[in-house]
Amino acid sequence: MPKRKAAIAVGGVAALGAAALLLPNANASQDKDAATAGTARTLKAADATTLAARLKQSLGGQFAGSYYDSAKQQLVVNAVGDGDAVARAKSAGVVVRQVENSTADLQSAARTLRTKAAIPGTAWAVDPRTNKVIVSADSTVTGAKWDRLESTVDGLGSGTATLKKTGGTFKPFVSGGDAIFAQAQGGNIRCSLGFNVTASDGAPAFLTAGHCGVAAEQWSDSETGQPVATVDQATFPGEGDFSLVKYDDPATEAPSEVNAGNGQTVQITGAAEATVGSTVLRMGSTTGLHDGQVTGLDATVNFQSETDPSGVDTVTGLIQTDVCAEPGDSGGSLFTQEGAAIGLTSGGSGDCTSGGETFFQPVTTALAATGATLGDGGAGAGGGEAGAGDEAGAGDQAGAGDEAGAGDQAGGDQIGGGADDQAGAGAGADDQAGAGADEQGAAADQQGTKHDHRSGRRGGTSSLTGSH
Repeated sequence: MPKRKAAIAVGGVAALGAAALLLPNANASQDKDAATAGTARTLKAADATTLAARLKQSLGGQFAGSYYDSAKQQLVVNAVGDGDAVARAKSAGVVVRQVENSTADLQSAARTLRTKAAIPGTAWAVDPRTNKVIVSADSTVTGAKWDRLESTVDGLGSGTATLKKTGGTFKPFVSGGDAIFAQAQGGNIRCSLGFNVTASDGAPAFLTAGHCGVAAEQWSDSETGQPVATVDQATFPGEGDFSLVKYDDPATEAPSEVNAGNGQTVQITGAAEATVGSTVLRMGSTTGLHDGQVTGLDATVNFQSETDPSGVDTVTGLIQTDVCAEPGDSGGSLFTQEGAAIGLTSGGSGDCTSGGETFFQPVTTALAATGATLGDGGAGAGGGEAGAGDEAGAGDQAGAGDEAGAGDQAGGDQIGGGADDQAGAGAGADDQAGAGADEQGAAADQQGTKHDHRSGRRGGTSSLTGSH
């Protein structure tokens, strides 16, 4: 690829500060039902995600979800029942809400919906702010389909699930954008590049939407150009919507960055789990940079099948947001202003004029499934994930990591980093563990024979990004 592509790159350019990326219409969430948080700590969103992962382990079956109150900068944790574990959670500096529905209860409700109401144009996700499963139906769900859905939701009980109508039609975002292009039966298709990664065999590659990888095997960085990358793995529909696509030239430079537009780039230092209530940024080849909030987790979306008029393509395990997107944004990057990779654009309803809701494939799941690592491999699938150092023994021994150690440092900036040293978790618990490795690798060698692929920017100058 010509070096002119370097202008829109995702790697090698200094990361932007938080203020430079925050858009003026950023949403704030407020927990009107949360108890007064007398001793709750002020936390950054990334620190809240790490702490939530620890408390989920500590609380076990009592854990019923959590979310970030961005207005108060506090973590709210739902708990069923009381006891020592709940007391430890409170001492960790979070707001604890006593709720009726356990995680198991909500997962059971979601399974019932999958069995009885997998209707094209429907979606559902767990909303920890209401402690319910929120079920959405688009404009195509009418008549007998609506009656069937409404009856199923009513059967779950008003305290467990809520049904709402949403504008537009749920669909994979399949066109437009600063993009990657492919030739397929029926014409050209276009998708956005999500994040550059290193495949398990050391080859440079990138992640994009699974429905893009299923639609075409070879991808180009221009509408009429020769293919520059080939699909290695693709999952859609089913348990995810992600593809691993390897660059054909093993010398391709694939820096770990996202192009935020207007000459700005954000260095991606690791992957993280999504947290309900946290602000996220989405970059796509059609609509550019937009922000919003995570509104639900473990979402299921029932897309109308593109190959069977009477069929449904069900995708599970997605992140639900109120970020807008449009055709062509598929596969594009969902990330935080701190540089954590969160998701890949899957589909949704609405547009960036009237709004809507958009669903994303979690990056952590895609990395684990494909064996890929972010950047040159230094940031790994585990190094940047929320809870990468929060797994068994990472600070949860006898609950010790969930008490003062979970937020002992002023402001919570080093959650778990100090007091967890006793378990050797100080380094592992860091959200950015391992992410400091040089994402540029050997890319500093600017030989003209190498390619420089940088992710998603609007305006026709970025490398692989787009929609299917």
